[in-house]
Amino acid sequence: MNLNFSIKPKITKDFILSKINQETIFSYYLKFNIEPKKLYRSPFREDKNPTCGFYKASNGTLYFHDFATNKHYNCFNAVMEKYNCSYFKALKIIASDFRLIDDNINRVESKIIKSKELEYKKENIFQAEVKEFSKEELEWWGKYGITSKILHKFNIYSCKNIFLNGALICSSSSTCPIYGYYGGKQKNIELWRIYFPKRKTYRFLGNWPSKKIQGYKQLPKEGKLLVITKSMKDVACYYSLGITAIAPNSETLFIPDSVLNDLKNRFKYIVVHYDNDRPGKYNLAKIRHLYPELKYFFIPNKYEAKDISDFHKKYGRKKTLEFLKNNILKLKQ
Repeated sequence: MNLNFSIKPKITKDFILSKINQETIFSYYLKFNIEPKKLYRSPFREDKNPTCGFYKASNGTLYFHDFATNKHYNCFNAVMEKYNCSYFKALKIIASDFRLIDDNINRVESKIIKSKELEYKKENIFQAEVKEFSKEELEWWGKYGITSKILHKFNIYSCKNIFLNGALICSSSSTCPIYGYYGGKQKNIELWRIYFPKRKTYRFLGNWPSKKIQGYKQLPKEGKLLVITKSMKDVACYYSLGITAIAPNSETLFIPDSVLNDLKNRFKYIVVHYDNDRPGKYNLAKIRHLYPELKYFFIPNKYEAKDISDFHKKYGRKKTLEFLKNNILKLKQ
Protein backbone atom coordinates (compact mmCIF):
# COMPACT_ATOMS: atom_id res chain seq x y z
CA MET A 1 0.00 0.00 0.00
CA ASN A 2 1.40 3.38 -1.03
CA LEU A 3 0.86 6.23 1.38
CA ASN A 4 1.60 9.73 0.12
CA PHE A 5 2.25 12.22 2.84
CA SER A 6 2.61 15.90 2.06
CA ILE A 7 5.49 17.15 4.16
CA LYS A 8 5.63 20.91 4.40
CA PRO A 9 9.12 22.39 4.35
CA LYS A 10 10.34 24.30 7.38
CA ILE A 11 9.89 28.00 6.71
CA THR A 12 13.23 29.68 7.24
CA LYS A 13 15.12 32.59 5.74
CA ASP A 14 17.39 30.21 3.84
CA PHE A 15 14.44 28.23 2.48
CA ILE A 16 12.74 31.38 1.19
CA LEU A 17 15.92 32.78 -0.37
CA SER A 18 16.53 29.45 -2.11
CA LYS A 19 13.25 30.02 -3.99
CA ILE A 20 13.15 33.79 -4.56
CA ASN A 21 15.73 36.54 -4.35
CA GLN A 22 15.82 39.59 -2.08
CA GLU A 23 14.99 42.00 -4.92
CA THR A 24 11.75 40.15 -5.62
CA ILE A 25 10.64 40.34 -2.00
CA PHE A 26 11.46 44.05 -1.74
CA SER A 27 9.72 44.89 -5.02
CA TYR A 28 6.58 42.96 -4.12
CA TYR A 29 6.07 44.51 -0.68
CA LEU A 30 7.45 48.02 -1.24
CA LYS A 31 5.58 48.33 -4.54
CA PHE A 32 8.36 49.70 -6.70
CA ASN A 33 11.01 48.39 -9.04
CA ILE A 34 14.50 48.38 -7.59
CA GLU A 35 17.33 50.24 -9.26
CA PRO A 36 20.78 50.44 -7.63
CA LYS A 37 21.37 54.18 -8.11
CA LYS A 38 17.81 55.35 -7.62
CA LEU A 39 16.44 57.13 -4.55
CA TYR A 40 13.00 56.34 -3.13
CA ARG A 41 10.44 57.82 -0.79
CA SER A 42 10.00 55.77 2.33
CA PRO A 43 6.82 53.65 2.30
CA PHE A 44 6.93 53.54 6.12
CA ARG A 45 6.56 57.26 6.89
CA GLU A 46 5.68 60.58 5.29
CA ASP A 47 8.58 61.37 2.98
CA LYS A 48 8.18 64.40 0.73
CA ASN A 49 11.61 63.98 -0.85
CA PRO A 50 13.29 60.69 -1.84
CA THR A 51 15.67 59.96 1.05
CA CYS A 52 16.07 56.17 0.86
CA GLY A 53 18.26 53.88 -1.20
CA PHE A 54 19.46 50.30 -1.55
CA TYR A 55 22.90 48.92 -0.87
CA LYS A 56 24.36 45.44 -0.56
CA ALA A 57 26.54 44.49 2.40
CA SER A 58 29.72 42.44 2.03
CA ASN A 59 27.84 39.29 3.14
CA GLY A 60 25.40 39.69 0.25
CA THR A 61 22.46 41.01 2.26
CA LEU A 62 20.47 43.67 0.43
CA TYR A 63 19.37 46.62 2.60
CA PHE A 64 16.87 49.43 2.20
CA HIS A 65 18.44 52.40 4.02
CA ASP A 66 16.31 55.27 5.30
CA PHE A 67 18.75 58.15 5.72
CA ALA A 68 16.32 60.27 7.76
CA THR A 69 15.77 57.67 10.48
CA ASN A 70 19.08 55.83 9.85
CA LYS A 71 17.16 52.54 9.79
CA HIS A 72 18.43 49.66 7.66
CA TYR A 73 15.87 47.08 6.51
CA ASN A 74 16.64 43.72 4.98
CA CYS A 75 13.76 42.22 3.01
CA PHE A 76 12.39 40.42 6.08
CA ASN A 77 12.63 43.52 8.27
CA ALA A 78 10.70 45.42 5.60
CA VAL A 79 7.82 42.94 5.80
CA MET A 80 7.90 43.13 9.60
CA GLU A 81 7.71 46.93 9.41
CA LYS A 82 4.93 46.92 6.83
CA TYR A 83 2.68 44.51 8.73
CA ASN A 84 3.88 45.34 12.25
CA CYS A 85 4.55 41.67 12.89
CA SER A 86 7.22 39.36 14.29
CA TYR A 87 10.08 37.89 12.29
CA PHE A 88 8.51 34.42 12.13
CA LYS A 89 5.17 35.88 11.08
CA ALA A 90 6.94 37.77 8.28
CA LEU A 91 8.49 34.52 7.05
CA LYS A 92 5.03 32.91 6.93
CA ILE A 93 3.56 35.89 5.07
CA ILE A 94 6.27 35.73 2.41
CA ALA A 95 6.03 31.94 2.04
CA SER A 96 2.27 32.20 1.69
CA ASP A 97 2.19 35.13 -0.73
CA PHE A 98 4.76 33.53 -3.01
CA ARG A 99 3.06 30.11 -2.92
CA LEU A 100 6.10 28.45 -1.37
CA ILE A 101 3.84 26.40 0.90
CA ASP A 102 0.38 24.98 0.46
CA ASP A 103 -1.50 26.60 3.31
CA ASN A 104 -4.97 26.21 1.73
CA ILE A 105 -5.71 29.86 2.28
CA ASN A 106 -8.02 31.53 -0.21
CA ARG A 107 -6.49 34.78 -1.35
CA VAL A 108 -6.63 37.12 -4.29
CA GLU A 109 -4.31 35.95 -7.05
CA SER A 110 -1.70 38.47 -8.12
CA LYS A 111 0.97 38.38 -10.74
CA ILE A 112 4.41 38.02 -9.20
CA ILE A 113 7.34 39.17 -11.30
CA LYS A 114 10.74 37.90 -10.27
CA SER A 115 13.29 40.68 -10.12
CA LYS A 116 16.82 40.36 -11.41
CA GLU A 117 19.74 40.41 -9.03
CA LEU A 118 21.57 43.69 -9.56
CA GLU A 119 24.92 45.18 -8.67
CA TYR A 120 24.84 47.76 -5.87
CA LYS A 121 27.23 50.24 -4.42
CA LYS A 122 28.40 49.19 -0.96
CA GLU A 123 28.46 52.84 0.13
CA ASN A 124 25.93 55.60 -0.38
CA ILE A 125 27.56 58.91 -1.21
CA PHE A 126 26.46 62.16 0.42
CA GLN A 127 27.81 65.46 -0.87
CA ALA A 128 27.17 68.97 0.39
CA GLU A 129 27.55 72.21 -1.53
CA VAL A 130 28.57 74.57 1.25
CA LYS A 131 28.24 78.33 1.39
CA GLU A 132 29.12 81.21 3.69
CA PHE A 133 26.97 81.55 6.79
CA SER A 134 24.43 84.32 6.39
CA LYS A 135 24.03 87.02 9.05
CA GLU A 136 20.75 85.43 10.13
CA GLU A 137 22.35 82.00 10.43
CA LEU A 138 25.22 83.30 12.57
CA GLU A 139 22.72 85.12 14.76
CA TRP A 140 20.81 81.84 15.20
CA TRP A 141 23.95 79.97 16.29
CA GLY A 142 24.95 82.92 18.45
CA LYS A 143 21.87 82.46 20.64
CA TYR A 144 23.51 79.23 21.80
CA GLY A 145 26.88 80.90 22.38
CA ILE A 146 28.32 79.36 19.22
CA THR A 147 30.52 81.71 17.17
CA SER A 148 31.85 81.36 13.63
CA LYS A 149 35.19 80.32 15.12
CA ILE A 150 33.52 77.48 17.05
CA LEU A 151 31.57 76.42 13.96
CA HIS A 152 34.86 76.17 12.09
CA LYS A 153 36.50 74.18 14.90
CA PHE A 154 33.73 71.55 14.87
CA ASN A 155 33.47 71.42 11.05
CA ILE A 156 29.91 72.76 10.98
CA TYR A 157 28.90 74.27 7.64
CA SER A 158 26.02 76.13 6.09
CA CYS A 159 24.80 74.08 3.13
CA LYS A 160 23.25 75.30 -0.09
CA ASN A 161 22.45 71.92 -1.66
CA ILE A 162 22.59 68.30 -0.53
CA PHE A 163 23.21 65.44 -2.97
CA LEU A 164 22.74 61.72 -2.43
CA ASN A 165 24.41 59.42 -4.96
CA GLY A 166 24.68 62.39 -7.31
CA ALA A 167 21.00 63.38 -7.08
CA LEU A 168 19.90 66.68 -5.56
CA ILE A 169 17.62 65.86 -2.62
CA CYS A 170 17.22 69.22 -0.86
CA SER A 171 18.19 72.89 -1.00
CA SER A 172 18.35 75.49 1.74
CA SER A 173 16.05 78.48 2.00
CA SER A 174 15.33 81.22 4.51
CA THR A 175 12.49 79.13 5.92
CA CYS A 176 14.48 75.88 5.89
CA PRO A 177 18.21 76.40 6.48
CA ILE A 178 20.49 73.38 6.25
CA TYR A 179 23.63 72.78 8.30
CA GLY A 180 26.16 70.04 7.68
CA TYR A 181 28.40 68.34 10.22
CA TYR A 182 31.41 67.08 8.29
CA GLY A 183 32.95 63.92 9.74
CA GLY A 184 35.94 63.45 7.45
CA LYS A 185 36.31 60.54 5.06
CA GLN A 186 35.92 56.80 5.43
CA LYS A 187 37.05 54.59 2.55
CA ASN A 188 37.33 57.80 0.49
CA ILE A 189 33.63 58.52 1.10
CA GLU A 190 32.70 61.86 2.69
CA LEU A 191 30.77 61.51 5.95
CA TRP A 192 28.01 64.05 6.49
CA ARG A 193 25.34 64.48 9.15
CA ILE A 194 22.81 66.96 7.78
CA TYR A 195 20.78 69.05 10.25
CA PHE A 196 17.43 70.72 9.47
CA PRO A 197 16.80 72.85 12.60
CA LYS A 198 13.35 74.10 11.60
CA ARG A 199 11.83 70.73 10.82
CA LYS A 200 9.64 69.19 13.50
CA THR A 201 10.37 65.60 12.45
CA TYR A 202 13.23 63.80 10.70
CA ARG A 203 15.62 66.67 11.31
CA PHE A 204 18.75 64.66 10.52
CA LEU A 205 20.01 62.95 7.41
CA GLY A 206 23.35 61.43 6.62
CA ASN A 207 25.78 58.55 6.35
CA TRP A 208 27.69 58.79 9.63
CA PRO A 209 28.39 55.33 11.11
CA SER A 210 26.27 54.68 14.19
CA LYS A 211 29.38 54.42 16.41
CA LYS A 212 30.86 57.75 15.31
CA ILE A 213 31.17 60.21 18.21
CA GLN A 214 30.41 63.88 17.68
CA GLY A 215 33.18 66.17 18.93
CA TYR A 216 35.63 63.31 19.55
CA LYS A 217 38.33 64.61 17.19
CA GLN A 218 38.28 67.99 18.96
CA LEU A 219 38.97 66.49 22.42
CA PRO A 220 42.16 67.47 24.28
CA LYS A 221 44.53 64.65 25.23
CA GLU A 222 43.40 64.87 28.86
CA GLY A 223 41.41 67.04 31.24
CA LYS A 224 39.46 67.23 34.48
CA LEU A 225 35.87 67.21 33.20
CA LEU A 226 34.19 65.63 30.20
CA VAL A 227 30.45 65.92 29.55
CA ILE A 228 28.71 63.30 27.42
CA THR A 229 25.64 64.98 25.99
CA LYS A 230 23.24 64.21 23.13
CA SER A 231 23.91 66.54 20.19
CA MET A 232 26.62 68.40 18.28
CA LYS A 233 24.89 71.70 19.06
CA ASP A 234 25.18 70.97 22.79
CA VAL A 235 28.83 69.94 22.34
CA ALA A 236 29.59 73.27 20.67
CA CYS A 237 27.56 75.17 23.28
CA TYR A 238 29.48 73.51 26.11
CA TYR A 239 32.75 74.38 24.37
CA SER A 240 31.69 78.05 24.28
CA LEU A 241 31.28 77.82 28.07
CA GLY A 242 34.74 76.35 28.60
CA ILE A 243 33.62 72.74 29.09
CA THR A 244 34.77 69.78 27.01
CA ALA A 245 31.95 67.62 25.65
CA ILE A 246 31.15 64.87 23.17
CA ALA A 247 27.94 63.24 21.97
CA PRO A 248 27.05 59.83 20.52
CA ASN A 249 25.46 59.76 17.08
CA SER A 250 22.01 59.33 18.61
CA GLU A 251 20.43 59.78 22.03
CA THR A 252 19.47 56.10 21.97
CA LEU A 253 23.13 55.10 21.60
CA PHE A 254 26.07 55.47 23.96
CA ILE A 255 29.85 55.49 23.83
CA PRO A 256 31.42 52.08 23.02
CA ASP A 257 33.07 50.46 26.04
CA SER A 258 36.54 50.54 24.49
CA VAL A 259 36.28 54.29 23.87
CA LEU A 260 34.72 54.93 27.28
CA ASN A 261 37.56 53.11 29.05
CA ASP A 262 40.06 55.28 27.17
CA LEU A 263 38.15 58.42 28.16
CA LYS A 264 38.15 57.36 31.82
CA ASN A 265 41.95 57.34 31.69
CA ARG A 266 42.08 60.76 30.04
CA PHE A 267 39.48 62.63 32.14
CA LYS A 268 39.11 62.70 35.93
CA TYR A 269 35.34 63.19 35.90
CA ILE A 270 32.78 62.15 33.29
CA VAL A 271 29.24 63.54 33.53
CA VAL A 272 26.37 62.28 31.37
CA HIS A 273 23.88 65.06 30.58
CA TYR A 274 20.85 64.19 28.45
CA ASP A 275 17.58 66.06 27.87
CA ASN A 276 15.10 66.35 30.71
CA ASP A 277 12.24 65.10 28.52
CA ARG A 278 10.85 61.58 28.72
CA PRO A 279 13.19 59.95 26.14
CA GLY A 280 16.21 61.65 27.67
CA LYS A 281 15.39 60.53 31.22
CA TYR A 282 14.63 57.01 30.02
CA ASN A 283 17.95 56.68 28.20
CA LEU A 284 19.81 58.27 31.10
CA ALA A 285 18.35 55.66 33.46
CA LYS A 286 19.51 52.84 31.17
CA ILE A 287 23.03 54.25 30.98
CA ARG A 288 23.17 54.80 34.75
CA HIS A 289 22.30 51.14 35.29
CA LEU A 290 25.13 50.01 33.01
CA TYR A 291 27.74 52.54 34.17
CA PRO A 292 27.06 53.46 37.83
CA GLU A 293 30.61 54.83 38.18
CA LEU A 294 29.80 57.86 35.98
CA LYS A 295 28.05 61.00 37.19
CA TYR A 296 24.63 62.01 35.86
CA PHE A 297 22.67 65.21 35.40
CA PHE A 298 19.64 66.75 33.72
CA ILE A 299 18.24 70.27 33.94
CA PRO A 300 15.37 70.55 36.49
CA ASN A 301 11.94 71.14 34.96
CA LYS A 302 11.54 74.52 36.68
CA TYR A 303 13.97 76.06 34.19
CA GLU A 304 11.82 75.02 31.21
CA ALA A 305 14.92 74.23 29.14
CA LYS A 306 15.48 70.67 27.98
CA ASP A 307 19.21 70.97 27.21
CA ILE A 308 22.19 73.26 27.72
CA SER A 309 21.81 75.05 24.38
CA ASP A 310 18.16 75.84 25.13
CA PHE A 311 19.20 77.06 28.59
CA HIS A 312 21.81 79.38 27.05
CA LYS A 313 19.28 80.72 24.54
CA LYS A 314 16.75 81.44 27.28
CA TYR A 315 18.98 82.77 30.08
CA GLY A 316 22.16 83.99 28.37
CA ARG A 317 25.82 83.25 28.94
CA LYS A 318 26.25 84.75 32.43
CA LYS A 319 23.35 82.86 34.02
CA THR A 320 24.31 79.66 32.18
CA LEU A 321 27.85 79.82 33.59
CA GLU A 322 26.42 80.41 37.06
CA PHE A 323 24.04 77.48 36.63
CA LEU A 324 26.85 75.16 35.57
CA LYS A 325 29.02 76.28 38.47
CA ASN A 326 26.25 75.44 40.93
CA ASN A 327 25.32 72.14 39.29
CA ILE A 328 27.58 70.22 36.90
CA LEU A 329 30.84 71.62 38.29
CA LYS A 330 29.76 70.63 41.79
CA LEU A 331 29.54 67.00 40.66
CA LYS A 332 33.35 66.98 40.62
CA GLN A 333 33.43 67.39 44.40
